[in-house]
Amino acid sequence: MLTRYLLPALAGLSFSFAVLQMTRAQQTPPPVSPPVDPGKSPFGKQVAGAGIVEPETENITVGSHVAGVVKAVHVRVDDRIKAGDLLFDLDDRQMAAELAVRVAARDSAAAQLAKQDAMPRPEELPPLEAKVAEARANVIDKETLFDRARRETESGIGAGETFDSRKIAVAVARAQLRQAEANLELTRAGAWKFDAAVTRAALAQAQSQCDQTRTELERLRVTAPRVRRPGADRTRDPIPPADLVQFRVLQVSVRPGEYVSAAAGQAIIVLGTVGRLHVRVDVDENDIARFKPGMPGVATPRGEAQTRFPLKFVRVEPYVIPKKSLTGGNTERVDTRVLQVIYAIDAVDAPLYVGQQLDVSLDAAP
Repeated sequence: MLTRYLLPALAGLSFSFAVLQMTRAQQTPPPVSPPVDPGKSPFGKQVAGAGIVEPETENITVGSHVAGVVKAVHVRVDDRIKAGDLLFDLDDRQMAAELAVRVAARDSAAAQLAKQDAMPRPEELPPLEAKVAEARANVIDKETLFDRARRETESGIGAGETFDSRKIAVAVARAQLRQAEANLELTRAGAWKFDAAVTRAALAQAQSQCDQTRTELERLRVTAPRVRRPGADRTRDPIPPADLVQFRVLQVSVRPGEYVSAAAGQAIIVLGTVGRLHVRVDVDENDIARFKPGMPGVATPRGEAQTRFPLKFVRVEPYVIPKKSLTGGNTERVDTRVLQVIYAIDAVDAPLYVGQQLDVSLDAAP
C-alpha cells in the first residue's frame, strides 16, 4: 500500500518542484535602477574625462630636510597659515650642544685677536725701559774701566790681561744694551701682522662653523614654503609679502615623538592655498585630437547627478603621462596614457573637498 501510493506521490512532487525551479531560472529579472543616477552631459558633442579637485597651487607635500624625532607639531588640520609659519620641529638637543661648543671656540679666537690688537700692555713697557737704562749705565761703567785700563797699559803700569778682560766686558755690555733695546722695540711693535692674520683666519673659521650649526638648527624647524600667488610679478625678488599665498593645512600625518625621514615622497604635512579650487582632468589619449584648449566644461560630483559646476580653462600640461586610477597607489599598472588639463571651478565657496573625484564634460561643439 505504501509503495503503491507514496512513491508515485513523491515522484510527482519532485517533478513539479523541478519544473517550477526551471521556470524561475529562465525568467528575465526586472531591471534594477541604480541607487544614484550617473551624471549627464549637457553638451551634444563632448570630451569626457575624470577629474580630481586640487588647490590652486596643487597639493604641496611638505617634507623634512633631515631625519629625526619630532619634537613638536605646531599646526592642525584646517588651520590657516602664511609663508614662514612654523609647521613642526625636530629634536635639536645635539645641535644646540654643538652650537654652544662652537660659540665658545669662536669667543676664544675673538679674545685672542683682541689681545693681539691691544698689544703691548702699558704695564710691560716700564720694566723693559728700566732694563735699557740699566744696560746703558752698565756700558758707561765698563767703558770707564776700559779707559782706565788703557791709560795704565800705555803708561806701562797696567797688566795686559786686565786690559783685555775690560775690553771684552765693554763688548758684552754693549751687546746686552742692544738686546734690551731690541726687546723694548719688539714689545712696542705689538703683535706680528702674520700672527694676527692667523688668528683672524681662526676666528673666521670658528664663525663659519657657528653659522653652519645655526643652519642645521634652522633645518630642524620646518616652516611653510614661500610660494608666489598666481598672476604676481615673477621678476620681483625677493618676493614681497603681498605676493605670497596663504595656505590651508589639508593633512597632518605626524605626531610628536614619531620618527620622520628625509626620504622623497613622505607626506608629513600637506598644504594647499586658501581660495579658488582647480580640477585636474584626465583626457584619454584617444580623445586628445578632439580636445582644444579653451573648451568650456562642467563638472558633476560623484553621487550628485543634479549638481553641476561650471569650469573655466586654465592651462594644459603638455606632457602625456600614464593614467592612474586616482587611488594614490604606486603599484598600479595601466596601459593608457592621458593628457592632464587644469580647469578652475567657476563658483565661490563650492561645497567640494580637495581630492574629491568629479565627472567632467567638455563642450566639443564647433
